[in-house]
Formats: sequence, C-alpha cells, structure tokens
Amino acid sequence: MAMWNMLGARDVDICHWESFGKGWFADAVSHLKLRDTVAVNEFTADYGQLPDLSKTNPDNDICFTFNGTTSGVRVPEGCDFIADDRKGLTFCDATSACFAMNMPWEKLDVTTYSWQKVLGGEGAHGVLILSPRAVERIETYTPENRPLPKIFRLAKKGKIDAAIFKGSTINTPSMIAVEDYIDALEWAKSVGGVDGLIKRSQDNLKVIEDFVQDNKSWIDFLAKDPSIRSSTSVCLTLALTPEQIKKLVALLESEHVAYDIGGYRDAPPSIRIWCGSTVETEDVKALMPWLKWAFEEVQK
Repeated sequence: MAMWNMLGARDVDICHWESFGKGWFADAVSHLKLRDTVAVNEFTADYGQLPDLSKTNPDNDICFTFNGTTSGVRVPEGCDFIADDRKGLTFCDATSACFAMNMPWEKLDVTTYSWQKVLGGEGAHGVLILSPRAVERIETYTPENRPLPKIFRLAKKGKIDAAIFKGSTINTPSMIAVEDYIDALEWAKSVGGVDGLIKRSQDNLKVIEDFVQDNKSWIDFLAKDPSIRSSTSVCLTLALTPEQIKKLVALLESEHVAYDIGGYRDAPPSIRIWCGSTVETEDVKALMPWLKWAFEEVQK
C-alpha cells in the first residue's frame, strides 16, 4: 500500500537478501514499473549475508526488510546506514522485527508489521506507521497513471485520510481478532513491555548459539555474522543432504517435538526455528537434544 502511494517521487534504492525483500523489488519494477520514470537501484546478497547498505543514497528513497524472515539475517543494530539528514524516505518491512528488536524510529519513515509474528496475533492484519515526512509525501505527491483501488488509498482531497488511522475501515475486521491482539499487548506489558519482549527473543537465540557452539561439527547458522543474526527467525544449516534434512523435519514432527521447522522453500537446505517473544526459553532448551537425536537418526 505504501509503495503504491508514495514511490516514484525520487530514485529508489531497494535492498534485499531473501525472498520477501526480493518480492518488493519485483513489485517496484514489474508492477509499479518505476524504471519508466525514476532509477531503481538493486542492492542484494545471498542468503545468510547482507548487501553493503552503506552504498545506498540518502537522496533516494530506500526500501528494505528489517529482518529477513526466510534467511535469518537482520539489519545491524541502529540502522546507521540511514542518514539523519536524508532527503528520501525509508520504507521498512518490519514484519518479524517489531516487538523483538530495537526499532530506531528516527530512521524509519514508513514502517509496516503484522499482528501474526512476534506477538502471535491473527494473520491478515497489518500495521502502518508513518513519520511526518511520509505524511508530507502523501499530501504532496500523486503518482501519474497509477490507479489505486479504494482499499489502497491513503489520501483524500489532497490530505492524508486521517479516518483510516482512527479506526474507520472499509470492511470491519473481526472483533475477536482485535480483542485477541489487545490481550497480546496486555500480556506484553506484563512481561516488561518492549524491553522484556526483546530480552525473551534474545534469550531464545542465546540457547541456540550455545548449542551450535558445542555442536559446530554438524550444525551452523546460515547467518555467520552475529551482528546481523536474527533473534526471531533463526535459520540453521546441517551437515546433511537436502533429503536427510526433510527426513529430520518429518521425524521431529512425527514425535510431536517441532512443527514446520523446515527452511523456507526458496532458501538453501536448512531448518528454521521461530524464537519470537511468545516462545518460552525453556521450550527452546528442550528442543536442542531432540535436534541432535534426529540428526543422528537420519544418518542410520
């Protein structure tokens, strides 16, 4: 929605290092056809790595994912690659980062995240957070030859449609889903708020880091650099063939130990363990010996 309303006013730098970020690049080029009017620069890296974000231009709009859910790679703490005196806007997909990682809001102009990730709410619901500069863009820039469906429109009569941000909806969402998210927020406050949620996710990652250190002959992180390693979507490579990894995933599921921990379909052969803030650290600890058992079993 934000890309459709705001991109095209300036050249764009799009940074991606996994499948979802790559999808935003495809939208900009193939669907919005931005290259017909502005330059679209691509900064990319293989799974497990991060492109050189310092090469982005502060005069351009910059699009990026805060945390690459399918690669286990996040942006560095603080987002220092984003200039404080930038002329362009930053567009940040923070789907699997909000509430589990420190968000440097002074660096973020357009931020989105979903209810379903870190706080475990219902799917299909998202949040859009706009800086004053993003609001200014909406009110001063109208893309040419870009029809917007009603559900995508953020402006009304040349001003931001404030009613959208005050609860006015085109289609009323499930009130049960809303109440569920309110309950999740109340729980978040009970465990220490954002700081407490971040600590829970970091504690979960630490369990896996210690386990990998003790078993590095057969298991490792897809993200080798700890400074860009995700604490929510933890991706691990194993000294197994792709078929053996599939057997390991199926074995753990048959034992009712872990579900859906296979790596994303576009990622290298791997497993992915969700370590968001709703996951109990003791459960992550309990999983570790099962991983070793399953690794040994599939090799027999």
